[in-house]
Amino acid sequence: MKKRTICLVLVFLLLTLAAACKKAPEAEAPAEPEGLPDGTYTVAAALTGGTGKAKIASPLQLTVQDGKITATLVWSSANYDYMKVDGVRYDAVIEDGHSVFTVPVASLEEPLPVVADTVAMSTPHEIEYTITFDPATLAADAK
Repeated sequence: MKKRTICLVLVFLLLTLAAACKKAPEAEAPAEPEGLPDGTYTVAAALTGGTGKAKIASPLQLTVQDGKITATLVWSSANYDYMKVDGVRYDAVIEDGHSVFTVPVASLEEPLPVVADTVAMSTPHEIEYTITFDPATLAADAK
């Protein structure tokens, strides 16, 4: 009887130890937007900085090609002549009274700091802005 009790206690301890050592399954991480297949998408975006008067159209269009993401930014004004992203200058295309830029996006998960030059004042001014994407709104473009 004593041997049986000892064996049962040992089996119980081994099962408890095995359960404690078993690695819990990790929660599946959501798909990274950067892993998107080539194509066009839309995503909601917010612009902060400057005086608060300027806006960008949202949702905006994203294009993924060869694993690289670009965003098409349509400003509320035609007075922006260039933007800088990571120190690289991008010139505007004026469409329907709006400054439009296509700029690279490193990650939808991180805010994108940009500098936009406005000619709306007496002299041109570079203004710092931040664009924040909402990856939860990412959708394949129906076009």
